[in-house]
Amino acid sequence: MKNIILCGYNWAGCKSLDLLLSRKYNIFVYTHESPWYVNNLLEFCNSKKVKFSTEKITTNNLPFLPDVVTSIYYRHVIDQDIIDIVNKKIFNLHPSLLPEYKGCSSLTWAIINGEINCGFTYHYIQKEVDKGNIIFQLEEKIYEFDTQQSLYSRIMFKSLEYFNEVLDMVIAGNPGKEQPNKGIFYKRGCPHDGELDKKWDINKQKRFIKAMINPPLDPAKFEGKNIFSFEDLKNI
Repeated sequence: MKNIILCGYNWAGCKSLDLLLSRKYNIFVYTHESPWYVNNLLEFCNSKKVKFSTEKITTNNLPFLPDVVTSIYYRHVIDQDIIDIVNKKIFNLHPSLLPEYKGCSSLTWAIINGEINCGFTYHYIQKEVDKGNIIFQLEEKIYEFDTQQSLYSRIMFKSLEYFNEVLDMVIAGNPGKEQPNKGIFYKRGCPHDGELDKKWDINKQKRFIKAMINPPLDPAKFEGKNIFSFEDLKNI
């Protein structure tokens, strides 16, 4: 029986655990406390009698020596000693077509920047964030009517359809392929602090409003006012 550690959170973390349970592995989960509007992996672990911790994964708190570690929406950077102890069989799901849009809010930035396509990437974890070899990636269209909420949900649902396939590749020792260039990196935090700039062209203003739509998080703002649509902005 394989020993698998899932570092997860949100819907994607819950779905990953659901898929792992179907394979009858020995599983331990590292996760986070969830606000009311985020799918609760702690509750799901309890219902399935899966042991878990809300501490950051470290070599000092491992429940067993894992064969594989997978990171699905985990919010901590995993340290090198964990990468070493699992013999580099550790992989992450990232919602962009790496090497582009490393870091945070990748799909949000893709909408703001007017990208036509986005996607997701499963990649090996190494010390540098989002720079490990690519195991699998798939391109998806960004529609004109997409919001942050719809695009993120669609990409996550699609990406987890390939979770078992990628896990098998990692277990088999597939090395993946090196990322072709440095790409770009976005730091953690709301793009432009959520503030719309009327100096932007109209199309970017419209995209920014859509990119901020993910209730109950705050919408776009302008001069301290909530902007839910372009009509709201026109009326200021």
